[in-house]
Amino acid sequence: MSFDQLALNAPIQRALRGLGYQNPTPIQAAGIPPILEGRDLQGCAQTGTGKTAAFALPILHKLSSLRKKTKPKSTRALVLTPTRELAVQVTDCFKDYGKYLGLHLMTVYGGVSLRPQIKACARGLDIMVATPGRLLDLINRDFVRLDNLEIMVLDEADRMLDMGFLPDIKRLLLMAPKERQTLFFSATMPPVIVNLTRKILNTPKKIQIARVSEPVEQIDQSVLFVAQEDKKELLDDVLNSSKPSRVLIFTRTKHSADKVARQLARRHVKAQAIHGNKSQNARQAALNNFRTGRTKVLVATDVASRGIDVEGVTHVINYDMPNEPESYVHRIGRTGRAGAKGVAISFCNSQERSFLRNIERLIRQSVPVSDPRAFGYEGPLLPQKKAPKKPYRPAKRRRVGTGSQNNPVSRKKTEPKRYKRANVK
Repeated sequence: MSFDQLALNAPIQRALRGLGYQNPTPIQAAGIPPILEGRDLQGCAQTGTGKTAAFALPILHKLSSLRKKTKPKSTRALVLTPTRELAVQVTDCFKDYGKYLGLHLMTVYGGVSLRPQIKACARGLDIMVATPGRLLDLINRDFVRLDNLEIMVLDEADRMLDMGFLPDIKRLLLMAPKERQTLFFSATMPPVIVNLTRKILNTPKKIQIARVSEPVEQIDQSVLFVAQEDKKELLDDVLNSSKPSRVLIFTRTKHSADKVARQLARRHVKAQAIHGNKSQNARQAALNNFRTGRTKVLVATDVASRGIDVEGVTHVINYDMPNEPESYVHRIGRTGRAGAKGVAISFCNSQERSFLRNIERLIRQSVPVSDPRAFGYEGPLLPQKKAPKKPYRPAKRRRVGTGSQNNPVSRKKTEPKRYKRANVK
């Protein structure tokens, strides 16, 4: 199938040809037709499958085919994303695909000045891409209304719920008209996500491109057991021996991300950190440097990584094991895209072995164990075995009788008192 067969209008087809797009990905081929028909959609697909175009292209087609004068403070289409980086990325996709349509777009997120966002919303928008927190702030100040909303998209819904946005999402859904088209995209489908889709979607078209939480097959996964204090040395050895061209390193905390980036910089490795404490300008600059190749290594936390959509990531290194197994799938999905081979290496200390067990339970496969010495590491080793499940042993039950024979307290009460014999001379 080609994009010419998807009934998209001529300006969009022209933009796609300019971008070099020829054939739609599976989720685009399956998702675009029902969206054009006006149906709700529930899409389960991993990152890197082209799901942004799967909803952006039909939205652009529908809004441009039925043009309306935008009302002040209103938007015709709303896309909710979990992070600022992802919001910017989605907006860029809309701009690329709709460059010949002349629609009004705006990105709404925190960490930057309100004034440009308020000014754009006052004129009225065709498409708004927003994070839930900043959007609610604008609504509460009466700068935005959702009463004219036609299409609502929840992108990376599982991550939004992980970040605690469920109450905000519910409030926004109540503000939106009931007669709307809702598009729901998630990389995983845990029970809380399934329950939410049942409440907000109306007889949706369900699309599942890959098995839920199944890592991409062309990613070579491995785990190295090492003590926490030896991870720095092991990281140097892995980078020196593997010679990766573009590396994404994940840490559990913001402090650790900065620490690892400084460590690599001291060793003359071009590295930058990206996390929530960085300013929006600093985060965008780090992403641009990584995308253009000026930075070879990007160290990120899980939250900040959701906006990272960079081609050519050869290696993903989990410096810290994620405590949420779904995050593992999101992390390693940054490599091995578009049919390319990828490598995912995880460092696991003794306290993180339970995290590894949970990951393997989720992805329904074992992560192969590798020897750190294969990378030139000469430090101390942890035993190369995964934490076994402790055998279940029922607690021993003590028999407690009710009679005096089994109860020392009651036996004591029934014993006759003994008196000292008087010493009578």
